[in-house]
Amino acid sequence: MKGLFKSKPRTPEELVRQVRDLLIYVDRNTETRENAKKRIALGQFFDKQYCADIVAPMQMSELRKLIMELRNVLYGDDQSEPISKACARVTQEFFKDDTLRLKLDSGTRQAATHVVANLQRQRIKSQSIAADYMEQNIDLLDTLVQGYEDSDIALSYGTILRDCIRHQVIARYVLESEHMKKFFEYVQNPSFEIASDAAATFKFFQEFNTKLLESPTYITRRHALKMFLDSSKSSVMVRYVSSLDNLRILMNLLRDSNKSIQLEAFHVFKIVSVLLKNRTKLLQFLGDFRFDKEDEQFAAAKARVVKEIVTL
Repeated sequence: MKGLFKSKPRTPEELVRQVRDLLIYVDRNTETRENAKKRIALGQFFDKQYCADIVAPMQMSELRKLIMELRNVLYGDDQSEPISKACARVTQEFFKDDTLRLKLDSGTRQAATHVVANLQRQRIKSQSIAADYMEQNIDLLDTLVQGYEDSDIALSYGTILRDCIRHQVIARYVLESEHMKKFFEYVQNPSFEIASDAAATFKFFQEFNTKLLESPTYITRRHALKMFLDSSKSSVMVRYVSSLDNLRILMNLLRDSNKSIQLEAFHVFKIVSVLLKNRTKLLQFLGDFRFDKEDEQFAAAKARVVKEIVTL
């Protein structure tokens, strides 16, 4: 008899739709519930049932339950592995509407973060629905990156962002946007956790090398070099050139076929205070480095750089 009263299992599509509906409901009623709590505390409500309908955490409890069910579909559980067809159905339903734009409550954020990150990796018939969705809703990347400015959501948004930038079109957007400059600040956040997460998300130095400094596009290379010339980024520059591989890339830019790139690369070295490991080779290189038409300003700047390296 007991089995007769079991609820019918939700389909993957039903799970996603119910999560979406509850997220919308919770978002719309958050302010109402908070106001109700304040009024209850002041004794301004006397209808206990009315208070319970507004303040009771039933919706949040159900939302957490649904998100955990979604997580089990995508990751499997102790009894079973994830089923690819079910994962595909969840993915299709999730990205069919703007579920990703809905706010996550702190009570559901961790589990939901794992769900969204997994959905970014799902492929259906070798196609990434997530990549197509993100390309059409590229402004979501602005929201995710700026999440590092809010300590409450920084780690959750960072986790999602890491899986988003697996997609080439998304990685290119972040690397070529103004967010590139912001990451100089994020990786120096006073919070060790946030700074570490930001560094892991961006994989800053490796991506900077391959996507920007070694880009075949002149404008991209020059823009990347100019960012180093911002005096507020000098501490990051020192960290960057402490790597021999990174220093090699900058030195190669001194041999770039474009004279403007050569000059920008040279100016970068003027703000570098630690070049110990390569001092001898660098002094020899700079001794032979010159333009066809050198002016007094260039010669003076070069002399200062050489002097600074000599005195290290």
